[in-house]
Amino acid sequence: MAKESIKLIANNKKAYHDYFIEDKYEAGIELFGTEVKSIRMGKCSIKESFIRIEKGQMYIYGMHINPYEKGNIFNKDPLRVRRLLMHRTEISRLDAKMAEKGYTLVPLQVYFKGSLVKVEVGLARGKKLYDKRETIAKKDQKREIEREFKQTFR
Repeated sequence: MAKESIKLIANNKKAYHDYFIEDKYEAGIELFGTEVKSIRMGKCSIKESFIRIEKGQMYIYGMHINPYEKGNIFNKDPLRVRRLLMHRTEISRLDAKMAEKGYTLVPLQVYFKGSLVKVEVGLARGKKLYDKRETIAKKDQKREIEREFKQTFR
């Protein structure tokens, strides 16, 4: 079987800043034709979006897909709630994890896998303010070490 090409459309860097990502899952997404065409053009944002599980179904809220220019009456609301597609057993396992204190589901990235649009879902635990500061300090240290390392080899 040939390896399927993966083309990244949208990335959620803010999720890595605000949460500890414990586990990652791949989910399909239920879209209409004009939404897929708009995503192909890269007009998608998941910065302010979040995921909920309701009645055994997984939904993504706040995902913005710009209306397709040539779509006219077929265009849907850019911020409408969209259903994510996963196996029922996976959804129930995630729902049980979310029942634990402090866990939530966040979309990490949207990408094309072959011709299908996929969403990478992260099972995440919220960071406290001091955790965020610690992460920033580690990044700064790493950047400083790399800078010094480059200067020694010049």
